[in-house]
Amino acid sequence: MASMKKIGVIGIPGKWSTEVLADAIESRTGSRRVIDMDAVSLDLPQRRLVHEGQDLCEFDALVVKKITREYSASTLDRLELLRVAEARGVRVFSAAENILRLIDRLSCTVSLANAGIPMPATVVTVDIRTACEAIESYGEAVLKPLYSTKARGMCLVSASEGAKHVSKAVEKFHAENPVMYIQQRLDLSGRDFGMVFLGGEYLGSYARVTDSDSWNTTIHHGGKYMAYEASPELVDLGQRAQAPFGLDFTTVDVAVTDAGPIVFEVSAFGGFRGAKEGIGIDAASLYSDYVLGKLEGNSDT
Repeated sequence: MASMKKIGVIGIPGKWSTEVLADAIESRTGSRRVIDMDAVSLDLPQRRLVHEGQDLCEFDALVVKKITREYSASTLDRLELLRVAEARGVRVFSAAENILRLIDRLSCTVSLANAGIPMPATVVTVDIRTACEAIESYGEAVLKPLYSTKARGMCLVSASEGAKHVSKAVEKFHAENPVMYIQQRLDLSGRDFGMVFLGGEYLGSYARVTDSDSWNTTIHHGGKYMAYEASPELVDLGQRAQAPFGLDFTTVDVAVTDAGPIVFEVSAFGGFRGAKEGIGIDAASLYSDYVLGKLEGNSDT
């Protein structure tokens, strides 16, 4: 029997992960609504969050699969709007405040570091000279925008190419990224891993593997998903990395290096495709069941 709960999916219309989640929720509730935050307006005096004439504050839940097509400071503004719905009693998965802490790469990094999670050596600075010195110290470094996904906007800089080349690369990056995030490049042997968590419980891991010359393993740069059996130690690391954020669904990006396992980041929304293609997990269905379980059970759990 279909649930009578009214649940909206916040995502990008037409995108695979958004649509499969909307399909899964529709099959359980009999209703479907995909919400593009670009089409959402806040009427603050009336405390209404409006999408195509419908007040989203009248929904039982909103499940956030994607908040914007690309991360930026405006992504944070869209998340702030969801806090109005939460204040009116709408359950948001994951909670807006918890997602907010992960959109900015620096916020995620600081939270992981404060929790004692091993990460690659990293320098964050607005000073070009300090940035160049960090790259010289690391040998090779990846310069990462504070707001980006799937390695967009990142660049690899090698000290071996000479001080002049490094300086020019840093100046170019700095022009678009005043606060520079500079991370030591580590040898990942062509693969890293995504560890999938639902409600803090570990579901499984998949590997991203590349046999190309690309320095990163993302699917956009030729990587492929494969199954991976994570060791208990690696599972424990992933569990500890995601715990401070309190997300309902997430993936933790980890890698094994000569110096031991490290964490790159915790995803604000989690990856459905890696779970599906890498380890055969239908994350959309599992997530939908989880959401309904929370709504139909104790709302405080």
